[in-house]
Amino acid sequence: MPKALILLAQGCEELEAVTVIDLLRRARVEVVAAGLDDGAVTACRGTVLVPDSTLEAQLGQTFDLVVLPGGLPGARHLEEDPRVLHLLRCQAAAGRLIAAICAAPKVLLAAGLLDDKRATAYPGSLTAADFPRLTLVTDSVVVDGRIVTSRGPGTAMDFALCLIELLVGEACRQDVESQLVRYQ
Repeated sequence: MPKALILLAQGCEELEAVTVIDLLRRARVEVVAAGLDDGAVTACRGTVLVPDSTLEAQLGQTFDLVVLPGGLPGARHLEEDPRVLHLLRCQAAAGRLIAAICAAPKVLLAAGLLDDKRATAYPGSLTAADFPRLTLVTDSVVVDGRIVTSRGPGTAMDFALCLIELLVGEACRQDVESQLVRYQ
């Protein structure tokens, strides 16, 4: 069974975090939602999320996927945490999946993981002029190698479904998506 780590920082975007956690669990992915510190996480719209664990308790574990929800100031908290940057670099060095949505692709830049990559992000959170080695596109979800990025809350479901397909295959993605009754 694939294993995913979702990092929850104070001020994260709740729609992105909860959508990814929920859909990955529907796909029978083992999900660990880890807060950067002890206790509950208050998301950017005031929703209180209770992590399964802390980041500290998960360091040293192996995950097939690490996901960074966006939102502000959540993405800034991720970017400023040296443990997060180290974890992302180790994940990339091992060739395992990394995903970031909304403002969180900036964390991947801080970790040095988006040089010569295609990526997307929340409008205005990244600019091509500031990051000349990044090809910034406006697609809702972008997969470049083992890095997956997405635009924002409105793309969270497509983002999560893409992650399911990468982790457990197209058939599982289709099964999960059909149960959501997205298109009728």
